Amino acid sequence: MKWTVVVLGCGRVGATIAKDLARDTDIEVVALDNDEERLDGLSGEPDTSTRLVDLRDKGALTKSITDADLVVGAVPGAMGLGVLKTVIECGKHICDISFMPEDFLELDPLAMKNNVTAVVDCGVAPGLTNMVVGHVHAQLDITQHVDICACGLPKVRQWPYEYKAPFSPGDVIEEYTRPARLVEYGQVVSKPALSDPELVDFPEVGTLEAFNTDGLRSLLKTVKAQHMRERTLRYPGHIHLMRVLRDTGFFDKISVDVGGTKIRPLDVTEKLLFPHWSFEENEEEFTVVRIEVEGEKNDKHLRYTYDLYDETDLETNTSSMARATGFPCAIVARMILRGDLKRPGVLPPELLTLDTGILDHMISELNARGVDLTSEVAELSPNLP
Repeated sequence: MKWTVVVLGCGRVGATIAKDLARDTDIEVVALDNDEERLDGLSGEPDTSTRLVDLRDKGALTKSITDADLVVGAVPGAMGLGVLKTVIECGKHICDISFMPEDFLELDPLAMKNNVTAVVDCGVAPGLTNMVVGHVHAQLDITQHVDICACGLPKVRQWPYEYKAPFSPGDVIEEYTRPARLVEYGQVVSKPALSDPELVDFPEVGTLEAFNTDGLRSLLKTVKAQHMRERTLRYPGHIHLMRVLRDTGFFDKISVDVGGTKIRPLDVTEKLLFPHWSFEENEEEFTVVRIEVEGEKNDKHLRYTYDLYDETDLETNTSSMARATGFPCAIVARMILRGDLKRPGVLPPELLTLDTGILDHMISELNARGVDLTSEVAELSPNLP
């Protein structure tokens, strides 16, 4: 038997997912995108066909997934919820990495009704980070602190931005504008994006700067903790520059009048900024992730720390962010295909690890692909907060 997996969106991450799935002789991949150049990047891949499709066209999308055993969603966040809803309405299982601004859990009743398994936010952060937090939370009697840090950055810093976008640049700007929801003293609070900058040291790359982002998402509903935050990392100085652009209005979506013409500042900013955020051919980058969870277990105060560091795969010219984001999605997609995940509904990744062994399986599969997630547990003094 051969399964058909339709991959929606063939940017860096979507293409990496397609290639990983096509390694299996029992999987045939159909890759869809509205950009012919992206599809050309998959030309010659075994068991892979490509189609030029406007994924914003509901009718065209519905027709394109008719024969799919599983769908993978890798579209920009602005398209995410609409694509997810259409796939569920078609009764197709889906594994999705789109960083959609809406609450995808609102589609849970529809997925339950259609007996669809929809694993959403199944990348690295959110995604792998959620799995770790869900796994540790299930082990603890009381979860007190959750702190997630993640980034993908070029190895060589170049003025003025010292940054390149390893995934959809539009979703990057969302990290700079979307208010960040955190948990403080058991209550959900909202803070501005780019707030509370803090220097954090990593042995592989030195000092980076962390700032609040809205990456907790479903964890706000599924994990009960006293304090919980998700932060994005950049080279020191980048945050200040982005705050200047944001607070001046360059990221605004409301049109302004320029010489009698209505223009959205964001559209101009994207046109000017994104070329500077594009990686050059063979330009190397890295991904850093750190997850810390503290809590009580059997009257002991414990801190669980998980670290991931990965670099560009020079042999395949695959970016580390594409690997770290795409591989978890591909691994979970296989689990759905093979019946290891049969729960209907919209499932955030942290709920997957309630099933014994899934996180271990994920780590093992990542290690086999050269992406190492390490962990350690430390017992802390009981009088620490």
